[in-house]
Amino acid sequence: MEDIIANSQIFRNTLNMKNGLLVLFLLALASCSTAQMTYSTKNKKAIELFEQARNEPAKSIDPKTHGPNFAGAIVLLEKALEKDPNFWEAHMVEAEMYEELNQPYKAIDHYRKALAINPNPTSGGAAYFYLGTLEYSVGEYENAIKNLTTFTQAKGAHPENVARAKQVINDCNFAVEAMKNPTQFKPVNLGPGVNTKDPEYFPTITVDGKTLLFTRLIEDKRVNGPFQKQEDFYVSNLSTFNTWEMAVPMPKNINTVNNEGAPTISADGRNLIFVACSDESGTNYGDNRKGRGSCDLFYTKRLGNQWVDPVNLPGAINTGNWESQPSLSADGKTLYFVRKVMSRNGRPDSDIYTSTLKDDGTWDTPVRLPNTINTPYMEESVLIHPDGKTLYFSSQGHPGMGGLDIFLSRMNDKGEWSKPENLGYPINTSSDENSLLVSADGEIAFFASDREGGFGDLDIYYFIMPEKFRPVKTLYFDGLVFDAITKKPIPGKFSLINIKTGAEVIKSEADQVNGTFTVSLPINEEYALSVSYPGYTFFSQNFNMTLADNQESFHMDVPMVPLSASGTPTALKNVFFDLDKATLRPESYVELNKLRDLLTANPATKIEIGGHTDTRGDAAANLKLSDARAKSVKDYLIQQGIEASRLSSKGYGETMPIFTDEAIAKMTKESEKEKAHQENRRTEYKIVK
Repeated sequence: MEDIIANSQIFRNTLNMKNGLLVLFLLALASCSTAQMTYSTKNKKAIELFEQARNEPAKSIDPKTHGPNFAGAIVLLEKALEKDPNFWEAHMVEAEMYEELNQPYKAIDHYRKALAINPNPTSGGAAYFYLGTLEYSVGEYENAIKNLTTFTQAKGAHPENVARAKQVINDCNFAVEAMKNPTQFKPVNLGPGVNTKDPEYFPTITVDGKTLLFTRLIEDKRVNGPFQKQEDFYVSNLSTFNTWEMAVPMPKNINTVNNEGAPTISADGRNLIFVACSDESGTNYGDNRKGRGSCDLFYTKRLGNQWVDPVNLPGAINTGNWESQPSLSADGKTLYFVRKVMSRNGRPDSDIYTSTLKDDGTWDTPVRLPNTINTPYMEESVLIHPDGKTLYFSSQGHPGMGGLDIFLSRMNDKGEWSKPENLGYPINTSSDENSLLVSADGEIAFFASDREGGFGDLDIYYFIMPEKFRPVKTLYFDGLVFDAITKKPIPGKFSLINIKTGAEVIKSEADQVNGTFTVSLPINEEYALSVSYPGYTFFSQNFNMTLADNQESFHMDVPMVPLSASGTPTALKNVFFDLDKATLRPESYVELNKLRDLLTANPATKIEIGGHTDTRGDAAANLKLSDARAKSVKDYLIQQGIEASRLSSKGYGETMPIFTDEAIAKMTKESEKEKAHQENRRTEYKIVK
């Protein structure tokens, strides 16, 4: 379970950063069994209880945690302190025991008592480091600055811990200033449809904002071991009343008796990548699942309403290490994820990696994100926004409030990531913040929290994202691919080209059962859509993703004309010419190459290319221009290897408008009239054989 949740506690990391100094202290105490040691107390009963306490964790099992009996040791230490309240060694060890039990406030209390009795209880002032880092972890920043400064000035202080202490002091100063300038933040619980008494976390959402998929930790008597809990996926849909409906579990071929968690879903909700972890044997990932490490990424796809059986993500992403917390880019070509390894000093470390999808459907060798993003400490909970340029992630290594803070970085036109920006207080606190989800339009963010007023443990909340932390506004473009004659759905393959840059931003296919598609696109860009399927002429259209204020999406139906439907013209909407010329613009080549491929795949097919203009200007000049443009397309195809005998071209000028002058005259808006003229200016092809 903890492999997926990754809610690492700052006091656990504080313990790791001690680099064994306190362990050496305890070992020195342990040597009392074979060598006489002088304690600060003369009370023999207190010493006897103390020595029993330091052996208790290894000697017995805690009946509640089924781990070392730290709680039993604390009981003995309390009895020792009753005998002598100034027994500072007992305070030091009790502080350590409370750290092991994840109770930082009690640990802080005993460190303070030990230091009040003996200002130098450990060599190099290490106790001030332990105390200061714990105070930082619970948000006592002023006290942390004071004690960590004392530590850095101590003679013989451990150099690595001095460096860490200075970093934490900087973090404390940042936190103090952040609290003076809080960010607007009003979290709202998603309600009983999503949240229960059980923990809910790691939300992911489709780009239309209507389907939420998340992880829930549930009790399961099938689970071996003392806890009998495991993680499953649940799905909730947004109702017409803008409330989340009662969540239902994913099918049994997705949810198993083992853990599934940290999902990322594609923009259209049809592709799911998630984490599955092995059982205690390290081999079983669930029904019919084979893994390579403690946790691996798995992939499943929805066909119609059915999810296929998950498979280990093909390619080079999964290793013998811990791979988790995936985030899929909107175009489906790049996967961001977290890989955890053990660092050189034995401390667990996790970094963010990316991998790209190859043409054969496998994922390429992952690349670690640069040190701008990754630090020597933990980076987790990565999210690449649908705009493809805004990265949200959690980190311990960048200046923050304590624990894991959420940060934002933006990619520039050169592909470089900006210096991460802390989302500020109170979005970030001294506790761990992670599993952030930001809606496609950038206005709403979701996160998991165990704050007061919830339904139980971790609940999922949303809040209005402050303007300065929002990504590029990105909404969804959806449609239906179907046979123009029979109206039957078709799983057409489509691509979207950014006309300005010429880059292919989306390459995907419609649902194999119902022909629908949904993709995410940044607004205020012009795109060229091309859809193809064997046995059909290809469909093309261009559009500007500019939406009205209250518009949520851009919809387009895609009728596909069968090759057998001879004589039906197909518009080449993404073929462009210079103004009043027949010179093809380079952005036309993508579309014309698809026409070339269609003709190559159907060698018996002959076509006529037709050129059309609007009715403005001289009719004779329009006829001549349309003929020249049709011929330019024909010449390009010949240059691409299509036999000239299969091609003919003809200019129709203004004789075959889609919108007549009478129809245009009735339009009230100039923008509508201009769009009608654009529709009349077109290049088409039709099959003549």
